[in-house]
Amino acid sequence: MDNNITIKELQHYIKSQDFQPELKTAYFQKLIEEVGELLEVLRKDKRLEQEGTIKGTIEEELYDVLYYILGIANGYDIDVEQCFRLKEEINKEKYNK
Repeated sequence: MDNNITIKELQHYIKSQDFQPELKTAYFQKLIEEVGELLEVLRKDKRLEQEGTIKGTIEEELYDVLYYILGIANGYDIDVEQCFRLKEEINKEKYNK
């Protein structure tokens, strides 16, 4: 996989590896679990460069959270990049008045 990847490409990659739309609720449960794990490593401030491995780090848990977010989006056939653009337009109007 290319080192420079877009969210659209990552979303497509995850869909090609793990597409089970019937498990949307299970993906959400995993997302909540991963957010809890992210909180643990944030409290400990465990970073990749300190640990020498991604295992048990903020970086690992951020990826896991992103994975399940994109998995849920795939289950609903939602283009996350499009959502980003649409929401950014709303935010610009809301916060740049």
